[in-house]
Amino acid sequence: MLAKIKHLAETLNPRLIEIRRHLHAHPELSGQEYQTAAYVAGVLSSCGLQVKEEVGKTGVIGQLPGTGKDPRIIALRTDMDALPIQEKTHLEYASSKAGVMHACGHDVHTTVGLGVAMLLSQLPEAELGKVRFLFQPAEEIAQGASWMIKDGAMQDVQAIFGMHVFPSIPARSVGIRYGSLTAAADDLEICIQGESGHGARPHEAIDAIWIAAQIMTTLQQAISRTQNPLRPLVLTIGQISGGRAPNVIADSCRMTGTVRSLHPETHANLPRWIEGIVANICQTYQAKYEINYRRGVPSVQNDTNLTKILEEASRESWDKEQVQILTEPSLGAEDFSLYLEQAPGSMFRLGVGRSGVENYPLHHPQFQVDESCIITGVVTLSYALYKYFQQNL
Repeated sequence: MLAKIKHLAETLNPRLIEIRRHLHAHPELSGQEYQTAAYVAGVLSSCGLQVKEEVGKTGVIGQLPGTGKDPRIIALRTDMDALPIQEKTHLEYASSKAGVMHACGHDVHTTVGLGVAMLLSQLPEAELGKVRFLFQPAEEIAQGASWMIKDGAMQDVQAIFGMHVFPSIPARSVGIRYGSLTAAADDLEICIQGESGHGARPHEAIDAIWIAAQIMTTLQQAISRTQNPLRPLVLTIGQISGGRAPNVIADSCRMTGTVRSLHPETHANLPRWIEGIVANICQTYQAKYEINYRRGVPSVQNDTNLTKILEEASRESWDKEQVQILTEPSLGAEDFSLYLEQAPGSMFRLGVGRSGVENYPLHHPQFQVDESCIITGVVTLSYALYKYFQQNL
């Protein structure tokens, strides 16, 4: 079966490269993936899949009906949205939309998802169960997965696979990770209310900017002395604003940032820990405060059994040096984690690094991929899905 999957993938590869370049040239922002969704739906329909559009606003579901002998449904999630970045690659198929670019590789994700659907639709003898392809919008704003779930995308699904491109891994290679893959990501807003006064008489005022500075510094220092160093935590204040004039002490200051963590216990305790520090400092300097802590997406925790299937499929498909077992997670975030609250799943890293040239990171205006990654992703996922249905989990 693996030989047939590889042969079909090779046959499909020229068409898949065309698809990827079309998608790359026509990126759409989160929640605005109308043309992308229509294009995806057309390809899925041409393969004979059952297609449902406008799932999760602009999402698309395509379902391979299976042979009827296996009642299980396994999902494959890919995302479709682009970023508000001006592309600077100068490729012939560079973005045709000013200020919008597929700088995170979602054009590759969508192409691989379509490739798996096209390939498996040509394997009726494989005795597969039902495969549900989720083409998700709005991953970049961490909203699309919840939209899809709300519209029933995970109904009756027993397991789910996903992938994400990674430029630090060479093309034609994959990275497999057991356990935590990405971090939980939350949003933080802290507003300090003091009392304004003359800049020459600070003792008559309550300086909100200075108090905010104490809070920001204390939060950073406290991580190393109050949090378990074996459970990574990153707190970044990305915006701070306050004050009206250079000689007037500010009566208010607002800070916003992001909080990333891997361990569930750490994640659960973060709001209380942050408020304790803010409250103590404000009490000391007689200021008032308001904290808005918004839970984002949880950590992606890969299921052991499904990750083992991905590893076995990868090792059987590729040479030993093309399969990496990742020893460290990322503190980036992924709303794939929301699907894992509905069913067990596993996500892997798809290498897209180009040989002999500089590889720019994700979200960079010069980010590029080695397109040989497409066939690697299609074969790996197609064979993993086949192996899933051969096992009685």
